Amino acid sequence: MAKLQDRAKDRAQDMRPYIERAFKDERVRDDVKSAVATAREIYEQLMGGRQLTAAAARVATDKEVQESLRDAIDDLRDAADRIQGKGSHAARNATLLLTGITLGILFNPVTGPGTRRWLQEKLFGEGEEFEYRQDNAK
Repeated sequence: MAKLQDRAKDRAQDMRPYIERAFKDERVRDDVKSAVATAREIYEQLMGGRQLTAAAARVATDKEVQESLRDAIDDLRDAADRIQGKGSHAARNATLLLTGITLGILFNPVTGPGTRRWLQEKLFGEGEEFEYRQDNAK
């Protein structure tokens, strides 16, 4: 019995950061509230005096109900991602893509020399030569 209590305490400690984040994060609460409201609305639409088979048939055929279910699932998924600390990587991915394209243009054997010359003129002015110096004196 003591081992079970110890495991339960360990699990509770592991979950503590997620629970704190869920209570403190306004967006998580909004996503969960929205998902619950959508689910309640769907339930009322489906079960309003109908039998279970009729409700299941409506879920399978009604595009509006399916869209509402997707919205509720998306809200719950967003809330779960925020609780777990998963963020969007869109900015990072865009930066990596832009960097890759830039490096590809600058070091491409066909476009590279002209692009580097144009960039040098824009940065250092026309007619100026930029030289790398290597100081050998120590």
